[in-house]
Amino acid sequence: MKWVAIAGAWRKTNKQVEEDVRKTVKEIISQRNGIISGGALGVDYFATDEALKLGCDSKQIKIFIPSTLEIYKTHYFNRAKEGVVTEEQVKSLIAQLEKIKELNALVEGKDIILNKEIYFNRITEIIKNADELVAFHVNKTEGTQDTIDKANKKGISVKIFEYSI
Repeated sequence: MKWVAIAGAWRKTNKQVEEDVRKTVKEIISQRNGIISGGALGVDYFATDEALKLGCDSKQIKIFIPSTLEIYKTHYFNRAKEGVVTEEQVKSLIAQLEKIKELNALVEGKDIILNKEIYFNRITEIIKNADELVAFHVNKTEGTQDTIDKANKKGISVKIFEYSI
C-alpha cells in the first residue's frame, strides 16, 4: 500500500479543480492505497470529503493539522471574522475534521500560534509520511510549490495538475 499526499490551493478553486481532486482520490482508493492531506479548505477539503464518501477509515486516510483541533477551530473562526473565509466554510471544515478525528485518522500538531512557517512545517510532515504526491497547483501558489519542492527533494513521484483561475 502507498500513501499519496494530496495538496493544493485553499483560497481559489473551481469546479474543474474539485472534479480532478475527487477523480484522483477515487483512483487512489480503488487501488487500495491511502491519502494524506492537510485539513484545510479547497483541495484538502475536497480530497477528504471524497475519501469519507468512499467509506475510508484510518487505514486509508490521514489528515495532518498543525495544532490541536481546538486551536485549529479557534484559528479558523477568527479567519472568518477577518473575512478571509466564510463562517459556513469553517463549520463544514470543522465538522469534517471532527469525523476524521472519530476515525482516529487526524494527526494533530502541537503548535499554538498558527502562521505561514507552521503551515510549511505541516507540509514537511505530510511529505515525510507520503510515498507519492499529487499536487493541484492553482495560480502557482507558494504553498503548493513548497510541497512539490519537498516531494522532489525526497525523491518521490510527483504528479502536478496546473490551473490558472
